[in-house]
Amino acid sequence: MIARIPTPAAPAAPYLAFLDALRGAGFRGEIARDHASRTVLATDNSIYQRLPQSAVFPLDAEDVQVLARVAAEPAHRSVRLTPRGGGTGTNGQSLTDGVVVDLSRHLNRILEIDPAGRWVRVQSGVVKDQLNAALEPHGLFFAPELSTSNRATIGGMINTDASGQGSCTYGKTRDHVLELDSVLLGGERLRSAALDDEQLAQQLARQDRVGELYRCAEAIQREKAELIEARFPKLNRCLTGYDLAHLREADGRFNLNSVLCGAEGSLGLIVEAKLNVLPIPRYSVLVNVRYASFMDALRDARALLEHQPLSIETVDSKVLLLAMQDIVWHGVAEYFPQNPDVPTLGINLVEFSGDEPEEVDARVAAFARHLQHDSSVQRLGHTLATGRAAVTRVYAMRKRAVGLLGNVEGEVRPQPFVEDTAVPPEHLAEFIAEFRALLDSHGLAYGMFGHVDAGVLHVRPALDMKDPAQAAMVRPISDAVAELTQRYGGLLWGEHGKGVRSEYAPAFFGELYPSLQALKHACDPHNQLNPGKIATPLGSDEALLKIDEVVMRGDLDRQIDERVWQSYGSAVHCNGNGACYNFDPNDAMCPSWKATRERVQSPKGRASLIREWLRLQGLAGVDVLAPVASGPLQFLRTLPERWRNSRQGGDDFSHEVYDAMAGCLACKSCAGQCPIKVNVPEFRSRFLELYHRRYLRPLRDYLIGSLEFSLPLLAHLPWLYNAPMGSRLVNTLLAERLGMVDSPTLSDFDFRAVCRRFAVQTATPKRLAELDESLRARSLILVQDAFTRYFETPVFAAFIELASRLGYRVLLAPYSANGKPLHVQGFLGAFARTARRNARRLQALANFGIPLVGLDPAMTLVYRQEYAKLDGLDCPTVLLPQEWLAEALPSSDAEAPSGSYRLLAHCTEKTNATAATALWGQVFRQAGLQLAAQATGCCGMSGTYGHEARNLETSRAIFAQSWEPALAREDAGEALATGYSCRSQTQRLRQQRLRHPIEALLEHHRARG
Repeated sequence: MIARIPTPAAPAAPYLAFLDALRGAGFRGEIARDHASRTVLATDNSIYQRLPQSAVFPLDAEDVQVLARVAAEPAHRSVRLTPRGGGTGTNGQSLTDGVVVDLSRHLNRILEIDPAGRWVRVQSGVVKDQLNAALEPHGLFFAPELSTSNRATIGGMINTDASGQGSCTYGKTRDHVLELDSVLLGGERLRSAALDDEQLAQQLARQDRVGELYRCAEAIQREKAELIEARFPKLNRCLTGYDLAHLREADGRFNLNSVLCGAEGSLGLIVEAKLNVLPIPRYSVLVNVRYASFMDALRDARALLEHQPLSIETVDSKVLLLAMQDIVWHGVAEYFPQNPDVPTLGINLVEFSGDEPEEVDARVAAFARHLQHDSSVQRLGHTLATGRAAVTRVYAMRKRAVGLLGNVEGEVRPQPFVEDTAVPPEHLAEFIAEFRALLDSHGLAYGMFGHVDAGVLHVRPALDMKDPAQAAMVRPISDAVAELTQRYGGLLWGEHGKGVRSEYAPAFFGELYPSLQALKHACDPHNQLNPGKIATPLGSDEALLKIDEVVMRGDLDRQIDERVWQSYGSAVHCNGNGACYNFDPNDAMCPSWKATRERVQSPKGRASLIREWLRLQGLAGVDVLAPVASGPLQFLRTLPERWRNSRQGGDDFSHEVYDAMAGCLACKSCAGQCPIKVNVPEFRSRFLELYHRRYLRPLRDYLIGSLEFSLPLLAHLPWLYNAPMGSRLVNTLLAERLGMVDSPTLSDFDFRAVCRRFAVQTATPKRLAELDESLRARSLILVQDAFTRYFETPVFAAFIELASRLGYRVLLAPYSANGKPLHVQGFLGAFARTARRNARRLQALANFGIPLVGLDPAMTLVYRQEYAKLDGLDCPTVLLPQEWLAEALPSSDAEAPSGSYRLLAHCTEKTNATAATALWGQVFRQAGLQLAAQATGCCGMSGTYGHEARNLETSRAIFAQSWEPALAREDAGEALATGYSCRSQTQRLRQQRLRHPIEALLEHHRARG
């Protein structure tokens, strides 16, 4: 049995006093003191882990001012504040042992768009892709690009002065900041922009903290101009944080934003920004050049730059091979043909863009001629991705590089700690050659990708951070790389901020470092704002953080038993890349995060909690892998103890983990879309099983788990079930006592009549043995799932009729529970028994070579996924309907497709069987029909999730984000849905019946006679 885990480390008394004072001062946002929230916010995408004392979530800028005023009071000068946006930093920029100020939950509104003036005003929690989605109708975009653009916030981009692909053309974030609205310690608002001399004089005359900051910055710029000119490198990437070299703009105006951009919240808390936006290029072509050597790709970039492309991105073979195993590869494989004799070891992605296709095509043609005639390096060929949609697909693969590198096999995995060096592009190849020699001398593997046009390459040495000897290599490698970049006239921090690596700042800035300290002192004399980063206040005896003195994730991970670590790999390997924080409501992952905006309700959050929970259980002496007896007798034997544990209540971290797991829809989008393949439904089920060995289960769990077994019995007398379900009293009792709402009713469709009409028989080994080869070739076995078969019998019957009209004999596999509800609820012993029994029955039928077909994607994919993970279980392939139809359906002779349909695919299907989902379009084309895939997120039902009363509000919110607007469109074809859950949710919330694609195909075949 698992142990009770009291809160491991309660917030310190000074912080509890601060939080009480904060609420008393009128702070209206949420305040999180729970261990779960603190654990999730203890990590980012770096190698570090710092447990904060608490987290606060301001509702607006006024809340931030309250926060800054209370923190500045003498009684709270030991309190430290660190702002956080998307939390995707690679250097611990937003990690703290103080208070996390989360500016993403509420400050995420786009306040103003001026298309004519080409500017926008946004709150700091707005996500970069969210902003561009709002700008697209105006033909505009916010130019700075980065691989985490679908979850990185504008505030985070400003605080790290972020840049990425296209920076040689578009510059860094700072180059697009027109004005900043920041809150300084004490609560003063600083509205900073480029100032002429008269405006600057007004600011210098102010007798407050704003004036003090301006006087300090102006004096540095005036008195240290020559030293700044000599010290700062002349790079595209300049310097992130306290950039003294650009306090004066080219036109002579004074701009404090050069210091604030990249300051990582160490000077103030940015709440709003006015940004410059640009017209979207109307036409783009991406030339994908393949090389037999990665160094050839780097050397060639120098010559390719002469053709003045918008950008050049480089990817090495390690990233490419990982992409081939990822969900993204389906959309880009055509652009990277493989030659088994000469493998591709490097790729340059070269983009040309403009408003006139003819002009862009002419430049691309000239570029292609260069590639054909130049022999300075060995190129293996090139392909063209033409048009914005194709270019975006290829860049999606490149953007996933950060996550993909974290998904290599084994425990030695690429780690980010020297990954954004920047050197003059003309020296990049030589620099990387020395960099690689350094890593080779330590016997390390590594992955590389980046922006060769800007001289920036992301290099991630592979280490097992649980091994103290390997973790210790962070110091010598970092020191050597810092020296190497300086020798080549470059920067250790090219685009991802300084964070914990700030310890190298004094050596880099030299005589100018006291100037940085003076700026810090002007804003934060007591070192309360993200201390330890970039600079300490002048006169302070506090030190910058050290790269090997901050707690690393590996320090805690090595406390987990290696057997447990390996067993829970789908959770513990999460590297914090944050792909699950995708803002896009039309992307499947992660619905619970999108609806709640709570980080614990995300795959990254749940993975973090399981890691911590496993660690704490191990420290308590619990072996979570120990076999435990199960069955009715064991259930009764342990009932008294579970009852006592549940009655006693009390502080237990397991309850916090349970709440996070209970919010998961078990849609498995994370299992398909997360580049690390974090699989929340898998470890969620395991946690629930262990949790309920100590605590009682709600009766609801048993009701859900038994559904597949009870439905066939109830279906004999559907009125006996349906009549109570129509009663308001019964529904009230179900909601209040069992926690179930809006239960569906059983279908009263005459299924037997359909079976008689199409001569459907039960598939038994004896009957199948009697079929000759020709009959078997024209037969299929339909595998029943409880939900489509008993709640949506007309859909089930439609497939039988369609297959029969196509000339196939349909045989019905004897009904047998699939086990998915048992797995979702954590009845893993019962699931295993059910799965083995069902697999044996299916295998007995599959032995005759007749295809097995399942109708509902969520249920059918269980045979490929959860069944496959059971030791010794041999389950035959059960096809999705479109997989069978793609082979069985003859091609139409129609010249042009008729009809107009759009597909709203089930989350599990489109994220875990991407190629199979795409087959629906092929099937409809074969039938002479037109089907377009509609981008949608989750519907919010996901099996029984939406029927649980505790989830009703979230379920509705999820539906409203994506499905509601998609279905409200009147300019598109009929919406078709493959998932039973999706159709059920739509019927419940819109009183609209969606058809299954099978029904549309059947209608078409009926019309053709």
